Amino acid sequence: MALDDDELRDVDRDLLDYLQEGRVTPVYARDRMLEEEKRDITSTYLGQRLQRLEEHDHVKNLFDTGLYELVEDPREEVDDE
Repeated sequence: MALDDDELRDVDRDLLDYLQEGRVTPVYARDRMLEEEKRDITSTYLGQRLQRLEEHDHVKNLFDTGLYELVEDPREEVDDE
């Protein structure tokens, strides 16, 4: 079951932005957020957020290595016409 945009946290949106650019790990995302002065959170928490996105089929954990890639961005609107 896919997530709706209103079910996403700000950190999820940041992760999705990074994933649109390419694959990410929790450590990479943490370091980038610190560098961009967006937020100071742990890679463990980011891993949990990525796992939640994976549970809803928005990202894929490649070979269970902790390297994630985007499958479907829940922020994108689907046109039913």
